[in-house]
Amino acid sequence: MAVYLICYLASYILARFDHYLVSGVLLLAAAIWLYMEDYRKYKNLIHLRGLFSLFWVGGEGLACLKLSNLQTDWSGMTWFCLFLAYIGFWLVFEALVRVYGSGYDGYGRWRSFSGDPRPVFTMICALTAVSLACFITESIVLGYVPLLLRGVPHAYSEFHLTGIHYFTVSCVLVPSLTVLYIHMRNGRGSEKLLIVSLVMAGISLLIPILCVSRFQLVFAVLLAAFTYISLQKLFHPGWLLGLFVVLLPFYLILTVARSHNIEYLNGIFEMKRASMPIFISQPYIYIANNYENFDCLVKALPAHTWGIRMLFPVWALTGLKFLYPYLVSFPIYVDKTELTTVTLIYDAYYDFGIIGVLVFACILGAVCFFLVEKLREMKNPMGYLFYGQMAIYMMLSFFTTWFSNPTTWFYFLVTAVLTFYCSVSRR
Repeated sequence: MAVYLICYLASYILARFDHYLVSGVLLLAAAIWLYMEDYRKYKNLIHLRGLFSLFWVGGEGLACLKLSNLQTDWSGMTWFCLFLAYIGFWLVFEALVRVYGSGYDGYGRWRSFSGDPRPVFTMICALTAVSLACFITESIVLGYVPLLLRGVPHAYSEFHLTGIHYFTVSCVLVPSLTVLYIHMRNGRGSEKLLIVSLVMAGISLLIPILCVSRFQLVFAVLLAAFTYISLQKLFHPGWLLGLFVVLLPFYLILTVARSHNIEYLNGIFEMKRASMPIFISQPYIYIANNYENFDCLVKALPAHTWGIRMLFPVWALTGLKFLYPYLVSFPIYVDKTELTTVTLIYDAYYDFGIIGVLVFACILGAVCFFLVEKLREMKNPMGYLFYGQMAIYMMLSFFTTWFSNPTTWFYFLVTAVLTFYCSVSRR
């Protein structure tokens, strides 16, 4: 922690004197060091605090490089809030480690579950069938499939029917369920069921492609990968690089299918070096500009909303947003209308300011600690689905307000239902 404090203070001072490159490199180095420290202690490649350290602090480091004309000097309050978000998370996690346990895992055994894997197979088939039926319904009612349209950049964002689309995108859970099923059967059982489960996983990955949803495709693949990693004694990090290489062509194809050409994207990103390749500028701006949007919020917010923003999942999932539109009528403060993604703490600050950021970070640190502890003795296989989702939210903490997103809570709800079904079936 001392290393982080020194690097953060030095990065802040350097940024104040316009030494952006060194400022950003310092935070990137700190992020890598913090992740490696957690990995050294806990031997867990997807340790939740390690992931949060690497991607939250690392994303801030990338933002500090200021490679785009969209980026400006952050206010002192922005620097303080970003610091509070990490320090609150880290300190609560560390305090709970000292009080309740080490958090050490070490992958000392091959994780196995007693019981019949067939309930998991049933979940795979049922969830795929529901998701596919909802996708077909949306396609018929809306009259198009986003992948088949050309010249309509935002067709994918308009492809949804209220309520139904939550079930359509629940297909992202199926590949992880398939990983769990293959692990539980452990070479036993019907080969036909194995083939069917793989076909279901393939269909579940096809749906995001047809929806031209890069995020849903990445989410599904990452969730399956994290589930697989959490089940192994040993996992070589090189496999993650291989996964990235396999996933990259699909990501680029979906970018083209969205009718987003290089000229269009470069016009939005406004990179200082116009010659910078798109495969560098696009991921950079998708990470770095979220911190800029948080800075916009801090500078422009006239008043806090006292919980209404963070309760958006309640207004959305219950339908109250249609009865009382003022509950969701608050503006979003961003530096460019095309770049609307924000950081994990955006709504916490929107609602309660710096107190909201600190309390939110502390709660998140406590939840992550107990999930890491539970991973050592997980009895219900669906627990790995919960852990995998949280790992993604920590990994993509720079991307959006996950816990103010109704889809996040819908996934948690579906996972809870599957957990209950699995528990009852085992008994």
